[in-house]
Amino acid sequence: MEKKIPVRQCLGCREMKPKRELIRVVRSPEGTVSLDFRGKASGRGAYVCPNPQCLKKAIRARALERAFSVQIPPEIYERLEREMEAGDG
Repeated sequence: MEKKIPVRQCLGCREMKPKRELIRVVRSPEGTVSLDFRGKASGRGAYVCPNPQCLKKAIRARALERAFSVQIPPEIYERLEREMEAGDG
């Protein structure tokens, strides 16, 4: 029996992709927004491809703000961009 691979939708390109290929942004129950590379942090998660174009689309559409219903600190976007440039994401 094959193991089911969880898929999630990227907020930028809106494509369904395997969860492991995406970067998870999480809003904790306390309301803080952070990056979660292990995928284990508690809270509401939203996913973005490790592609700078997808991040730009998500920022332009204010997709993270809508997903979490909170204002996203600029540091989160800056860290996402750094992680993508470094190729870690």
